[in-house]
Amino acid sequence: MKKTIEFFNTHTTEEVAEFLLGMYVEHETPQGNLGGYIVDCEAYLGPDDEAAHSYGMRDTPRVRAMYQEPGTIYLYTMHTHLILNMITQPKGTPQGVMIRGIEPAEGLEIMSRNRGGQTGAAISDGPGKLVQAMGINRELYGESIFTSTLHLVPEKRRYPREVERLPRIGIPNKGIWTDLPLRFTVKGNPYLSKQRKSQVVADHGWQ
Repeated sequence: MKKTIEFFNTHTTEEVAEFLLGMYVEHETPQGNLGGYIVDCEAYLGPDDEAAHSYGMRDTPRVRAMYQEPGTIYLYTMHTHLILNMITQPKGTPQGVMIRGIEPAEGLEIMSRNRGGQTGAAISDGPGKLVQAMGINRELYGESIFTSTLHLVPEKRRYPREVERLPRIGIPNKGIWTDLPLRFTVKGNPYLSKQRKSQVVADHGWQ
């Protein structure tokens, strides 16, 4: 974990986003451990990024976690769904990575139940879906992705065969920030948001 913490502290948000692909994230819950591999995420580069909640150094109670140490968990609600983010820069620099999709690896039955019986990619191929599947709640706001019940497990990580960079999803009318390739994905993985079946590869894009 020490190397992972150092990476957050010494690299750009875009580099952290790419580094997170294949990282194992685990949530210890009363029902059991739930975990999977990050396959889809987006970088947010506030205060310059017009799509970031911290654009222009906006500082409200809602975004206070964005100004904390690297690894701080930032949760917010969008269209009734809770969304998971990790802060990536030194305290006072409000940048982060939103987790868009994970490939489940542990506690699949519980995750499916958390999603109302959904199966396959529908369990966690979107930011709100994965939060629901993994039983993530608001109590984790402001906690650390390194030390809380929701944490990274570097020892279990996998490595993408190919990383694809794309524009972020749902960012209209934000000038250059709409089209910049700030979304990072494991190419060919079935758990990507808005993934067509024809794009999925047999090995899910892992080395």
